[in-house]
Amino acid sequence: MQHSDIQKVLDQVSAAGASGDLIVDGGESVSLKANAGALEEHAVRSSQILGLRVIKDQKVGIAYSEATDEEAITQLVNQALTNASYSEINADESLLGNQAQLVTDDAVLAPKDTTSIEEKIEFALALEAQLLKKDKIQSVPYNGVTHSTSTRSVYSTAGLSAQSKASSAVAYAYALAADGDKNAMSGIGQASRQFTELNVESIVEPTWEDCMALLKGTPVPTKHYDVIFDPNQQADIFDVFTMALSGKSAKDGLNPWREKLGKTVADERLSLIDSPTNTDGFGYQLFDVEGVACRDVSIISQGSLSTLLHNSATAHYFGIESTGHASRNPKSALSVGAHQLVVGAGDANKSELEQGEYLYITELSGTHSGANAISGDFSFGASGYLCKDGERLQPVRGITIAGNFYDMLKRITCIGDTQHWNWQRSSLMASIRFADLAVSGS
Repeated sequence: MQHSDIQKVLDQVSAAGASGDLIVDGGESVSLKANAGALEEHAVRSSQILGLRVIKDQKVGIAYSEATDEEAITQLVNQALTNASYSEINADESLLGNQAQLVTDDAVLAPKDTTSIEEKIEFALALEAQLLKKDKIQSVPYNGVTHSTSTRSVYSTAGLSAQSKASSAVAYAYALAADGDKNAMSGIGQASRQFTELNVESIVEPTWEDCMALLKGTPVPTKHYDVIFDPNQQADIFDVFTMALSGKSAKDGLNPWREKLGKTVADERLSLIDSPTNTDGFGYQLFDVEGVACRDVSIISQGSLSTLLHNSATAHYFGIESTGHASRNPKSALSVGAHQLVVGAGDANKSELEQGEYLYITELSGTHSGANAISGDFSFGASGYLCKDGERLQPVRGITIAGNFYDMLKRITCIGDTQHWNWQRSSLMASIRFADLAVSGS
């Protein structure tokens, strides 16, 4: 989108006696998928979408467009103004007087792609082919290789100009194994800024090993167990309950921690930080959707709730400053979202973390349908391994783990001294050994 077109949008908003900001999201991607030794999908996509928020007479209107011609721009502005005229007065939401000029570093976040399309196709075919060569693997129904570049620009009538660009290379495979009347599916993925850092074997081997183990998996006896979730499942559980971190859900009266600031909400050894400034992760953000510069924010410190996450509107409501967590896409209203959650390293070494009997969970099902983010109650199907002193005694499947997330944070046996990224590289967490979780099995 040309800068002159952006200025036309902002000028028309100002001419109508309103203020506003404009999001321009764009992206390009190549997606590949293999099936039965052949390339089933080779999709090349590009997109651009504009999202306009206007504020007039303390009323907010949202509109979006995928077109950028002069008529579409005029329609976009008029629609947003019309939507604002029918909305209720919102005294908390206003445009920040933010005149920042922000640009991300392409050399770090969007390095030049040196891998040819032929090499990417070869990678996708090899991913499936090598798994199919493995004993008892019947098919690889879910697999893919994607290389994409996304851009986000935010402009405002106050003078804000913020641009970000990021590349990602992702590969994943989920294989189906069968042995007689038993079957099992498992898989994993990899993500990197550079396609050259992806590795077929690093996906194939753990996928096959987990499939073979799960074929032999059986339920454990019903009772309470200490539980360690692998990095992917632990990140998913925290993600399910991020409502507890949101200033917006607190403003709406839904946040179970809305009156817990300064109070104990977790074991004193737990620290939880939102760290958008770590460029090693894909949750890196230089600025939020209001152009507020992002910074590391301590949410839980020594078990005590230090702050909730805020945009300018929720911050105004509570009489504080934004924490740089405004979020919205071009089609949505202003909200709040975490960037890149980090659980701080504890003091337990590997031997201490894995001492005695525990369950190591590598797969959860129903993580959203089986959870109530307000009450904290959950019930998830699970599989993994029964372990003792770091040794895997048996593979486990067909069990259900139930409990309350907010209570679980207060019942921690120990926290490991090493942090791990989930495979999507969206969170960095030390392993937590949770105490005494209810497990239904045999």
